[in-house]
Amino acid sequence: MKSLLTGLSESASLRRFAERSSLGKKLSGRFAAGAEIASALEAARHVNAAGASVTIDNLGENVTLAEAARTSAEVYGRLLEAIARGNLQANISLKLTQMGLDLDDNLCQELVESLVRHAARIGNFVRVDMEGSRYTQRTLDLVGRIHQTPGNAGHVGAVIQASLRRSEADLDELLRQRIRVRLCKGAYKERAHVAFPDKASVDENFLGLSKKLLGDGLFHGIATHDDRLMDELKTYVTTEGIERTSFEFQMLYGVRPQLQEQLVHEGWNLRVYIPFGTAWYPYFMRRIAERPANLAFAVRSIFGS
Repeated sequence: MKSLLTGLSESASLRRFAERSSLGKKLSGRFAAGAEIASALEAARHVNAAGASVTIDNLGENVTLAEAARTSAEVYGRLLEAIARGNLQANISLKLTQMGLDLDDNLCQELVESLVRHAARIGNFVRVDMEGSRYTQRTLDLVGRIHQTPGNAGHVGAVIQASLRRSEADLDELLRQRIRVRLCKGAYKERAHVAFPDKASVDENFLGLSKKLLGDGLFHGIATHDDRLMDELKTYVTTEGIERTSFEFQMLYGVRPQLQEQLVHEGWNLRVYIPFGTAWYPYFMRRIAERPANLAFAVRSIFGS
């Protein structure tokens, strides 16, 4: 089922249909905060009021025109300014293919580095999301180049996917460079020689990599909706005497809201990933592929039951 749904997330024809249909927009509303910056900021204020910080993602990937990449960067620039004006506990997350990585490495680096410099000036942070494995090395290389530019250190971070076999070595290198990490399981369809084929192996790798991050001295993010994994990490933190304030759990907007409330109530740091925009279809389908029960939640949200 996961492979089927992940494959459907890459269908251009289904994407065109879904993103233009009223039903599709209603379904996506459970996991995305509307189409405009204003709706994302309103969602961020609501999440902040509930005790969690946020990261905001302007949905989109694999742009085919340089002008589209520049437009996406401009949206993020406006987001950073709005976050500062509103005194929100928020940063931004972006994908490199939305910044033109498929078109021109230099253009992509120019746009992302400009946003990181902007974030550094106002005391904020840019998270560079990880995409499919064919982009992994290019993404890590670009983040490393930007991070080592004077003034940028501490204002840009990377994402590591526990499903990939290469991730332990990649994590070690990021920690050597003192780059902040968000660890997640990974939501892309990969071949067996690239990624672990079963959930148990991914979970085991996720726990091992999490323990490398915890207490590392940098402020890292542990992204999961699996309460069993969370409970094991909570126990580890307590047993090892690691400060709760030294890291954060991260979860997706609209996914397991009661668990999010529980984390805040227990005093754990939580950051909620809030996506917005019209290009929601690939993101939505990957959320369904990760947890097919999410589709039932989305359908119930339409009919109010």
